[in-house]
Amino acid sequence: MTTAPRILIVDDEERFRLTLGKLLKVRELDVTTLGSGPEALEALKQEQYDVIVLDVRMPGMDGIETLAEIKKLNPNIEVIILTGHASVDAAVDIMKLGGYDYLLKPSSVEELIEKIEAAFERKQAREQRAKKG
Repeated sequence: MTTAPRILIVDDEERFRLTLGKLLKVRELDVTTLGSGPEALEALKQEQYDVIVLDVRMPGMDGIETLAEIKKLNPNIEVIILTGHASVDAAVDIMKLGGYDYLLKPSSVEELIEKIEAAFERKQAREQRAKKG
């Protein structure tokens, strides 16, 4: 039984965040958008999400810090990092903290959807294995 993933987009650039949210909703995906790491952490205490699309560079709490806190709250959520600044060190940090993958901005909506779907499938497979014990 496959359902659509619940997606949370976290990016401080309002125009980018809202546009991306609309593009994903047009494809009938369940999307919520927020503008900061602390907002995302509060939302995770209230709602369940399957995949989070998270910007690295945000004022205050950046994406790497937010990723670490997300994984403390719920290690099963898959997190895709979006960055406009490619860095091997950042990529290594993201993977060490349990991030699913990262994409360079700008990336195509199709590429992002493929990553979201793959991340969601991985989450579902992990949950199935856990149920089987």
